[in-house]
Amino acid sequence: QVYLEESGGGLVQPGGSLRLSCVASGSIFSGDVMRWYRQAPGKERELDAAIISESSTVYADSVKGRFTISRDNAENTVILEMDSLRPEDTAVYYCNIYSSNYYRTFWGQGTQVTVSS
Repeated sequence: QVYLEESGGGLVQPGGSLRLSCVASGSIFSGDVMRWYRQAPGKERELDAAIISESSTVYADSVKGRFTISRDNAENTVILEMDSLRPEDTAVYYCNIYSSNYYRTFWGQGTQVTVSS
């Protein structure tokens, strides 16, 4: 099994920043894809960013230039740095990993991000 635990969510004003962390435990490998998704009320879950390595990242158009994904393989952690936050970024943010050991995807429980003045 792989367990994911997100942290770092909270309330922030528009234009502010937050740093989300996701720690993975269990059998994972440095080449396993890790992703951050968001789900706003009444909407489907959508991908914000994905990372295999620092040179292999993908971003949704809506977050390009504002969010940065990174990972620390020694700590089994993936980070999402979020800058210039907007009210429309308000959502529950989920960490996700595809395990090459178990051939399946695992999800965290999510962390709430609220952008409001």
